[in-house]
This record gives sequence, structure tokens and C-alpha cells, in this order.
Amino acid sequence: MSILAWCVAAWLFGIGVYGIVTSRHYVHLIGCLAVCQSATYVLLLGIGFRWHAGPPIFYDHPPGTPAVDPVVQALVLTDIVVSAAMTALLLAIALQVHKRRGTLDPQHLRPFRQEK
Repeated sequence: MSILAWCVAAWLFGIGVYGIVTSRHYVHLIGCLAVCQSATYVLLLGIGFRWHAGPPIFYDHPPGTPAVDPVVQALVLTDIVVSAAMTALLLAIALQVHKRRGTLDPQHLRPFRQEK
């Protein structure tokens, strides 16, 4: 695996974590969480990459031909779908918080009080 994939994944993850820590708005926080998730795509694709390897289609290639790992590609596609669903769910929750509370700033939101 190339060191470049590790560096790019670490950089993306670091930028995302920095954005999460310094976020003053929930929509910004959700976007930074998506950036952290994209670091996993780069890392998985870097792990599954092989130099001079073809696609994982074997019907017209002779045995022993190098090919990339199809499991890693499937994991990346699954990760993308999970990330899109998670982002949509978090944005829907943020929309409901804004409708009920009028703000998306974490500093201005108080915890819900339970009435006795």
C-alpha cells in the first residue's frame, strides 16, 4: 500500500476532527463528520489497490492474472451508502431541532427539562 493513501486519509480525518471540535453549528458538524467518513473511503481503496492489476472480472483473463480485491470495493460502496444514510438522518434531526428550538448552535441549546 502506498504511503500517499495513508497520508491523504490521515489528513482528511484530521481536518474532519478539527472541524467537529471547532464547530459552532450542527450542519457544519454533520459536514465535518462526512469528511471524516471520506477518510475511510481513501484508506480502504488504498488497501485494496494493486499495481498493474486489472478489474476483478475473470471470465476473459488467464489464471494468475493480478486483479484488485473486489471485497474492498464492495466495502467502499457499502461505506458510501451508510454515510449517505447517516448524513440524511442527522440532517433530518438537525432540521427538527431547528424547528423546535430555533437554533442549531450547540452552545445555545439547553438540555430538555423533564416536568414532574
